[in-house]
Amino acid sequence: MYASAAQYNQPPRYPVTVICGGIDRASFGSDILSKIYAGLVALRGNTRCKVNGPTNVTETTVGWRWQTCSEMVIPIGIVNNTMFQPDPFIFKSFAKDCKKQFGVSPRPHWVTTYYGGHNIKLVLQKFGSNIIFSNGLRDPYSSGGVLKNISDSLVAIHAVNGSHCLDILGANQSDPGWLVEQRKKEIEIMKGWIAQYYIDLVALKGTPKFQSK
Repeated sequence: MYASAAQYNQPPRYPVTVICGGIDRASFGSDILSKIYAGLVALRGNTRCKVNGPTNVTETTVGWRWQTCSEMVIPIGIVNNTMFQPDPFIFKSFAKDCKKQFGVSPRPHWVTTYYGGHNIKLVLQKFGSNIIFSNGLRDPYSSGGVLKNISDSLVAIHAVNGSHCLDILGANQSDPGWLVEQRKKEIEIMKGWIAQYYIDLVALKGTPKFQSK
């Protein structure tokens, strides 16, 4: 519950605020379990049945599992000094699960080798262009994102109250003004890239072709 709420902590409801508000009110008792239950009720309502129902497995879910097994190994685990039950990342167990589920072995260093993630700023300056790195700072993943411009065409845009992928979701009447403006800004940047492409194309067509004797 919390992981999903934190990643998609978006307007107008802001689920983390809802959960924390329920915990703070502690209407079901003052012990830890009662507070957690109060947060759950605040988010999902006070229904009788709390048993997890069938999971709706989508192409996105399966595709992400495949990608983390085959291309993007993300060693995220839970250590002993948090409010969550410890769940450390153990690569051997992870590799075994990938092999069992998809028949592939993880490549933990493929992404950094292929894309140069150890120093992405240096690498992208060599060959990258026309990329918008968009981050909502309420998304925990933003801590590993590109938050500063690398060049004129490698642009970082971030929103203090934004969440995971919020700007690429469909527009909604309840969208706050800052989100509307962020989308407009991103569209204007892309329009500029397209316009520059056609300017360069016209200039290229007007250049005399090399003729050998």
